[in-house]
Amino acid sequence: MGLLSDPTRRRALISLLTRLNTPICAVCYMAGVAWFMGLAFEPFTLRMHMSENAMGSTMVEERFQAGERALVTAKEFGVQKNKAGGMPVDWLVKAMQDRGLEVFTQSFSRTLPFPDENKERFMVKGTNVYGILRAPRAPRTEALMLTAPCSQGNDNNQAVGMLLVLAQYFRSQVYWAKDIIFLVNEHDLIGMQAWLEGYHHTNITGMEWSPLQGRAGAIQAALSLELSSDVVTSLDIVLEGLNGQLPNLDLVNLFYAFCQKFDVLCTFQGKLQRNDWDSPSGYSHAVQTMMLMVLKQASGHSWGDHGLFLRYQVEAVTIKGINSYRQYKTTTTTVGRLLEGMYRKLNNLLERLHQSFFFYLLPSLSHFVSISYYMPAFGLLAAILLLRALNLWVELSAPPATEDGVANVEQSSSGVLSVVTPLVISHLTGVALYTLPVHFQEMAVEHFPVSETEAVVLTAIAVYTAGLALPHNTHRFVSGEGTEQGWRVLKLVAVLYLAVLLGCTALLNFSLGFILALTLVPVAAGVTPHMPKFPTACVMVVLSPACTLLFSVFAFHELQETPLSFQDTWLLFLSVISQGILDHALYGALVFPLLAMLVYPCWLLFWNILFWK
Repeated sequence: MGLLSDPTRRRALISLLTRLNTPICAVCYMAGVAWFMGLAFEPFTLRMHMSENAMGSTMVEERFQAGERALVTAKEFGVQKNKAGGMPVDWLVKAMQDRGLEVFTQSFSRTLPFPDENKERFMVKGTNVYGILRAPRAPRTEALMLTAPCSQGNDNNQAVGMLLVLAQYFRSQVYWAKDIIFLVNEHDLIGMQAWLEGYHHTNITGMEWSPLQGRAGAIQAALSLELSSDVVTSLDIVLEGLNGQLPNLDLVNLFYAFCQKFDVLCTFQGKLQRNDWDSPSGYSHAVQTMMLMVLKQASGHSWGDHGLFLRYQVEAVTIKGINSYRQYKTTTTTVGRLLEGMYRKLNNLLERLHQSFFFYLLPSLSHFVSISYYMPAFGLLAAILLLRALNLWVELSAPPATEDGVANVEQSSSGVLSVVTPLVISHLTGVALYTLPVHFQEMAVEHFPVSETEAVVLTAIAVYTAGLALPHNTHRFVSGEGTEQGWRVLKLVAVLYLAVLLGCTALLNFSLGFILALTLVPVAAGVTPHMPKFPTACVMVVLSPACTLLFSVFAFHELQETPLSFQDTWLLFLSVISQGILDHALYGALVFPLLAMLVYPCWLLFWNILFWK
């Protein structure tokens, strides 16, 4: 404190920071990237451990034996689904009633803002079927949940068969202290969103659904099951939920513990677990796994039905059956025993899962990186913005030498006023990027030979591209030629704006905040009107939000070892844009409005600084 309170020492410190501003910023950037890459190294990670005492041991005796019956039930369900041309509601109702459940249905409908060409749907109507197994020895104030989406074709039939057989088996047990809800939802995430809104008496997406006639207690935890083959060689766990939310780490620990107990091969991000952490190949494998999680979390997309539970403070994961490693094979009975064990441990919970981490990264299922380990990487990048803001503030605090003191006041006033116009127009451009693509799709379809989805995506690209010209030197039309002080004031505002924006984003979704910081911080730190215009403009475009999204799509498939050509990457990039807009309209995902109305306008401010005259 003495260093800051002493005027002489404070001036010396500020002088040092301003004199070495550029080298310190460069060191901070390299240190931030190096810190992040080092997170996958074993000494930087913590070993998985169970924090919840009620789930601390897997010593329960699983007696599930009906694996073959689950496969037979799955075949019956597939026949009925093909006969009905969709969800066999009547057959499911009867099947659940025969197993002793209280059975209810919920109808729902949703008109999409534009057709979803990936799944070929526009008007969505469906029915959810769910059954409740009442707890025989409890006040029925708490519940667990098992869901299986009814997918198109023959996908996920085995999951529905397993759900029905588990319901019958659980019905014969007397130790349940919580209600158990068995749900088969239609139209994947849309059906799940309708059921959750109906169960919690909320309507945040404008979907039409019938009220639920049957309710259980407050849902403590949920598992979403996806099995699409009679042969299961490994189980993959999916964590990333809507807006980058993650379930409590104890739920992941529980899955991993039972996989070890039953000697089931488990994967994360589709990658097997490795033990050679100290080898270059082992470290590379851990980095790839962690980067896949970062990219999926940054997308804000719900990568399974479990992702919609997290906004209601219900801990949930999706478990997928994989059939790719032929040298291994897990029987359906073993999968059923694993699920039985997990539900018996969750049945012991006395309160919601809360003792373990909610913010973490996973280089593997046996190790994790806590928030206290990965946040310094972002802090080093954010420090660059604060150092640049300090440097600009010092430069602005020193008045230029002029003969007339009144001139200084007028120049200062002009510098402040010159900020307003680019600031307002940049954000109006962001609002146009957010609103115009959906509202102008009918006009685009009438005048151009494109579909509604193509019209939305192309309109978004057109508005984004037009934004590069709209705020260009807009200050000159209001206050004449820009001053040297004017661009410094604008950059100071833009740098502080970006620091607050990235900081808030990283607190809610670290992966998204870090990826944006990697590309936007160099732009914010380095751009000035005195730089060569063309090469600097090319670099800024490469580091813009749209190109960051394009590179992320390319990197995601490279890490998944499914490389794409440039044409395929571009088509997938367009699909990701349309999916992001749909996720916002259907489920309330926040990545699209964040990028359109905050991140892109902030980048436009730096674009305006580059062409300041």
